Amino acid sequence: MKWYFKALVLVLAAFISVTWAQEEKDVEGGKDHPLFTRMPGYYLSSFEEKDFDSYEPSYLSGNEARWEGKTTKLEYTLKAGAKPVSMIQIVRNYQNAAGSIGGKILSSETRVTNLKIQKGGAVTYAHVEAFNDGRNYELVIVETKPMAQEVTADANSLNRSLAATGKVAVYGIYFDTGKSILKPESDPTLEEIVKLLHNDARLQLYVVGHTDSVGTLESNLKLSAERAAAVVKAMVGRGIEPTRLKSAGVGPYCPETSNKTEEGKAKNRRVELVEQN
Repeated sequence: MKWYFKALVLVLAAFISVTWAQEEKDVEGGKDHPLFTRMPGYYLSSFEEKDFDSYEPSYLSGNEARWEGKTTKLEYTLKAGAKPVSMIQIVRNYQNAAGSIGGKILSSETRVTNLKIQKGGAVTYAHVEAFNDGRNYELVIVETKPMAQEVTADANSLNRSLAATGKVAVYGIYFDTGKSILKPESDPTLEEIVKLLHNDARLQLYVVGHTDSVGTLESNLKLSAERAAAVVKAMVGRGIEPTRLKSAGVGPYCPETSNKTEEGKAKNRRVELVEQN
């Protein structure tokens, strides 16, 4: 009978291993928020996204103790056999990631931090809370205004969007109102586009300028074309072959959303990179 029990134990162990492996996949329909990557060795065990909701983070008081906007709630769980990390290590990683894109720390505890990223009028809050000695952590992101790609315009995220849809909207490129001269704060985003092109020597792009609906159609078509051309010129000035890029302007013809609100207008003012077939 000993052989029977040994076989039964082996079968149970194999079943448990397969079950754990299945459970350690990302939850169906879940995905990382483009603002942050996850900690290594973790899988996404819970995912919830709402176009508009409110959230009151722990360890925060005052005027910013209640956040409203597009809300994404993610919970990550450490995979079996993965190298464990401390709760404060999780907190520090997200604080450093936010700091690298101009964010600031609103509150910080051993296992909890609240963060704020503000760029170009767009504000995003993030709440990170680790528990179970770091085996789990929660990430809540609230976008109070549309951020699109503004704080995530890195070469990898641009490449993922191009691979998925053949185009990507870029919001980290700045001009003065009614003008087509690139502002210096556009440089980080421009450098990421250059990196994208260097990473794939075969990639050729249309650079397409878009505007909101303020002003005449003729002036917006002209402005969007000039802004797209300015981006191409900046790319060529950074060493990209001019034959790989073509500029165009479509003015207000292809809005991302309604122009009836200031937030909508801000989202419609953009540059898109479109893959040439």
